[in-house]
Amino acid sequence: MRPVVLIALAMLLPAGLRSAEETTVPKSVDWPSFRQNAAQTGVAGSELPDKLELLWEAAVGDQIVATCAIVEDRVYVPCLSGELLCLDLATGKTLWTYKTVAVVDPNSFAPGFKSSPTVVDGTVYAGDEDGVFHAIDAKTGTLRWKFESGGEIFSCAAVTNDRVLFGSYDNCLYCLKIADGSLIWRFETQGYVHCSPAIVEGRTFIAGCDEHLRIIDIETGEQVGDLPLSTYLIASPAVVGDILYVGTYGSEVVAVDWRAVKEVWRKRTSDADAPIHSSAAATDEFIVIGGRDKAVTALDRKTGKKIWSFPTRGRVDSSPVIVGQRVFIGSNDGNFYELNLADGKERWKFNAGKPISGSAAVGRNVLVIGSESRDGKVYCFGKK
Repeated sequence: MRPVVLIALAMLLPAGLRSAEETTVPKSVDWPSFRQNAAQTGVAGSELPDKLELLWEAAVGDQIVATCAIVEDRVYVPCLSGELLCLDLATGKTLWTYKTVAVVDPNSFAPGFKSSPTVVDGTVYAGDEDGVFHAIDAKTGTLRWKFESGGEIFSCAAVTNDRVLFGSYDNCLYCLKIADGSLIWRFETQGYVHCSPAIVEGRTFIAGCDEHLRIIDIETGEQVGDLPLSTYLIASPAVVGDILYVGTYGSEVVAVDWRAVKEVWRKRTSDADAPIHSSAAATDEFIVIGGRDKAVTALDRKTGKKIWSFPTRGRVDSSPVIVGQRVFIGSNDGNFYELNLADGKERWKFNAGKPISGSAAVGRNVLVIGSESRDGKVYCFGKK
């Protein structure tokens, strides 16, 4: 069969059933979810100008600890205030605001969004601190449906075909119908499900706080693979082909052959006892990840050999985003960094003055990042 025919056939497959190799370099110029694509590689499909300029900044009311989404001409911003805002991508102007609860008393508590929104086919999906999962109309900001789990939701949703998946601190991975939010299945683990589930070839992958990497069949909800990793897992997995990559609480990155359900390599990023909360970005050549050793580290994807390490002045919980030969990542030192992918040398930085633990969204030739400032600053960079 000719290559062009193979490509055409691959494009007909649903997104959740395409190979991880395809999603490594995404075709979409949007940034619809935490790590951009179903395999969670953290690689942008959009280009950026060689020199970034601040296009606008907006104060949205409270700290931002998760990643924004960019779809078409809109930015979707999750806040700890319990508000999810939709901003105009060109100007930063607020188009609508959705609240987790109808708060009458401004001093009363509204559960915030620590979960990054996922925007697919006109719906925004996001979970809150009270364990409620919301499906919101992306155009109007009105609620379509909601589902109550039994624990706080940090996990970003993954959408495939007619289903949406997310993890909860009630130790479960949930699969719901996107039409009405009804439960299709629930898989219970032995610990919090903090990570966002990756999806490849009808399988979903969760790295859990029960120290296990689990592979679940999306159609049935049955576990088809289980690999104990002997360490606490907070970060979300990234998948390239047959290999899955995830950072651990033991200052390590682990590479797993998910088809064979076995470790390929396991490498420490630091001699310090510094857990990894950052989710890896993966290219053909590199794995790039942040750590609580206050550094950004690049490893050889095939061997795990350390290629370079870039020091910051604060822990790096932010997950790196790769755009061509450039890496973008925030730090709790208040800086947002641009590094060379090949050698880790600093190209540019922006000082936000407050910690940046969320990650960048890159879409439509701009980059958007939120900070943990009290007034919830969102910054948009591109070319004036």
